[in-house]
Amino acid sequence: MKIYGVTGWKNAGKTGLMERLVAEFCDRGLSVSTLKHAHHSTDVDQPGTDSHRHRSAGASEVLLASPNRVAIMQELRDAEEPSFVDLLSRLNPVDLVLVEGFKREPHPKIEAYRTDAGNPLIAPGDQSIRAVASDISLNLDRPVFDLDDTVAIADFIAGELGL
Repeated sequence: MKIYGVTGWKNAGKTGLMERLVAEFCDRGLSVSTLKHAHHSTDVDQPGTDSHRHRSAGASEVLLASPNRVAIMQELRDAEEPSFVDLLSRLNPVDLVLVEGFKREPHPKIEAYRTDAGNPLIAPGDQSIRAVASDISLNLDRPVFDLDDTVAIADFIAGELGL
C-alpha cells in the first residue's frame, strides 16, 4: 500500500483537503482508505446503543455489522495507543492510504497551511513534508500549491508515489 499524509495545525484545512483528495483519487479509479489521528477523546458509538452497552459492560472489542458497513471498536482499557505501523497493518490492502495528522511519523506529507489559523509553518523543520498547500504564496525549498487546487496536489502525490 502507498501511504501519504496531510498534516498541519488545527484549522489549517487538513480535513477539507483530505476529503477532496479522497474523492479525487477515487474518481481516478484508485481504492483509498484513510487513517486519522485525534488528540482528544473520541467515540463513534453513542450511549444507549446495543454496541455501546456491550462496551460499557466491559467488552474489549465490539464488532458491529450491518448490510452497509462493519465497525470494530476496541477499548484500550489503559493499554498504550497502538503505533502508527500497527494501525496501518490493520487496514485491508488498498492502492492508497491517506493519513491525516501523525505529524511526527516519517511518511511523506503535504502540509495544509491557512494564515488565519495563526500557526507557524511546520515544513521548514520537517523534511517528511514534501510540499505545502497554502492559502497564500510562500517562498519555500519545496513545492507550494494553492490549498484549493486539489487536482494539482493529487497529481503531485501520484507522481511522488508512482501511481
